[in-house]
Amino acid sequence: MAAAPDTRPWPTELRLAKDRKALTVTFDTGESFALEAEYLRVMSPSAEVQGHSPDERKTQPGKRQVAILEVHPIGNYAVRLVFDDMHSTGIFSWDYFSELGRNRERKWQEYLDELASKGLSRDPPQRR
Repeated sequence: MAAAPDTRPWPTELRLAKDRKALTVTFDTGESFALEAEYLRVMSPSAEVQGHSPDERKTQPGKRQVAILEVHPIGNYAVRLVFDDMHSTGIFSWDYFSELGRNRERKWQEYLDELASKGLSRDPPQRR
């Protein structure tokens, strides 16, 4: 019995915007998603953000101005993003990028609702 072909999307291009505020991921399916740095930062797959269970997920306020400093390949299955707030522990798999792109509107609204329910802001705290 032959193995089923792998139908998961495979990236054909990762392009970091010149201002470092977005990463465009293009897949062999023809799909292309421009994912904002803020969105990627608050949805980081790291344990620091996601916790070890859904109940441990931590809301990430104040990330409106965050930028991506570096994109590091991890084998042939993912990249590690380094953000200018020094967060660098999230490993973004190709499947996760696809999920973030396909479900962006819903995930972003859930994040905004979460901020509002906790009285938090997308803006970084003002320095005095």
